[in-house]
Amino acid sequence: MKETDALDAYILGHIDEESDYLKALYRATHVKLLRPRMASGHLQGRMLKMFVTMIRPRQVLEIGTYSGYSALCLAEGLEEGAMLHTFEINDEQEDFTRPWLEGSPYADRIRFYIGDALQIVPTMDITFDLAFVDGNKRVYIDYYEMILPRLRKGGYIIADNTLWDGHVLEEPRSADAQTIGIKRFNDHVASDRRVEKVILPLRDGLTIIRKL
Repeated sequence: MKETDALDAYILGHIDEESDYLKALYRATHVKLLRPRMASGHLQGRMLKMFVTMIRPRQVLEIGTYSGYSALCLAEGLEEGAMLHTFEINDEQEDFTRPWLEGSPYADRIRFYIGDALQIVPTMDITFDLAFVDGNKRVYIDYYEMILPRLRKGGYIIADNTLWDGHVLEEPRSADAQTIGIKRFNDHVASDRRVEKVILPLRDGLTIIRKL
């Protein structure tokens, strides 16, 4: 076992366990879906739940539901009456994801939308306290600029995959729109005086952004 694998195992052995429901969802994600690595997983899921518990948001936005693992972790931390609005652009994902969300203990805290968040969110009369961005890497800046005016002062954006498996250190090929998108987003946020920001080297990189 490599040292990093041993450290990962140690970490997972010393944090809160994920529920049996989340374990079953994670397994089903790996058995039935392509690109199962996109699911948040145990460590990131516990961190998302912890962030929600700390921030105590009333309205949460998630862009990129995928199998619903991160949505369930976000919803788990919500207080009574708070709501998660989670968006998945891939309509082929709905048949898998919707039953897991609606069958969960947190179904009453989740509204699941199929469609483009860039088109739908601007039509919603909601001010968000927290946003988790894990959608199309090519348009991360578009998500960011769409969310920021709809985020309360002192609210948070959590952006996933911002280290992009280390590819942010490379000069991307012209056809590699995802790496280009992530690098542009990171540069954009780094120079934005409207926010505070920090990058956590967790899994594939997690940027925590606070609106000033």
